[in-house]
Parts: sequence; C-alpha cells; structure tokens
Amino acid sequence: MKVKVTLVRSTIGRKPDQRKTVTALGLNKMNSTAVHEANPCVMGMINKISHLLRVEEIK
Repeated sequence: MKVKVTLVRSTIGRKPDQRKTVTALGLNKMNSTAVHEANPCVMGMINKISHLLRVEEIK
C-alpha cells in the first residue's frame, strides 16, 4: 500500500526536527505532494508531523 502525503501547514516557527522530517519526506513548499510506500519508518515520520499533513491511501 502507498500513501500520498501533502503539506498543508507551514513549517515556519516549527522545531528543527519537524522541519527536517518534512524535508526527509520530500516536501518543500506548501501544497507539495509526495508518494511513499507505507512502511513503519515512513508511518512514524508521518505520525510525528501529522498536524502539518494531509494523508491519503493509494491502492
């Protein structure tokens, strides 16, 4: 299963580890989107910054 991750809130004023997590997911600007395989590593990153993201499952 894959997940489509979209950055919907800004990283301005966020902690440095949250900013690095956003970058590691391949997201740069607001409304940028990336598709990842749903493995435990990626899901942990998504959970860490879930308040900044919109996540959709892709079959």
